[in-house]
Amino acid sequence: MKNELEISTDKKRLNVRLVHQFLCEQSYWAKGIPFAIVQRSIQSSLCFGAYLNGAQVGFARVISDFATFANLVDVFILPEYRGKGYAKALVQTIMIHPDLQGLRRFTLATSDAHGLYRQFGFSNLIKPETFMERYVPTIYGSE
Repeated sequence: MKNELEISTDKKRLNVRLVHQFLCEQSYWAKGIPFAIVQRSIQSSLCFGAYLNGAQVGFARVISDFATFANLVDVFILPEYRGKGYAKALVQTIMIHPDLQGLRRFTLATSDAHGLYRQFGFSNLIKPETFMERYVPTIYGSE
């Protein structure tokens, strides 16, 4: 059906240049990220491409051991396609993926989409005092 969102985990379909361009130029979390790092991150993750009429309009990837833990990262819908429920459909597809069931912990970080992720059971950290991170925000040359 025309204008129906299709979501695929086939990495061969990904427009890696588009993913890189969005992350490098439009995201707040990966500004300046080099193309080679985006390529390597895709190789080592379960990736989800969102497509309309064969053209990629969104992306997300999950870093996981597929047994106990997963981290959802790099979720985006291109700006011109937002507000149509595509992000919700993308996250829904991720959450029901067979390889991501039965995990003890599924994490993500967001500055602006808490409402979206709460719909899928995500919440603030229950024990934030047990979490630590090593964060280098300028690693790609910008903040």
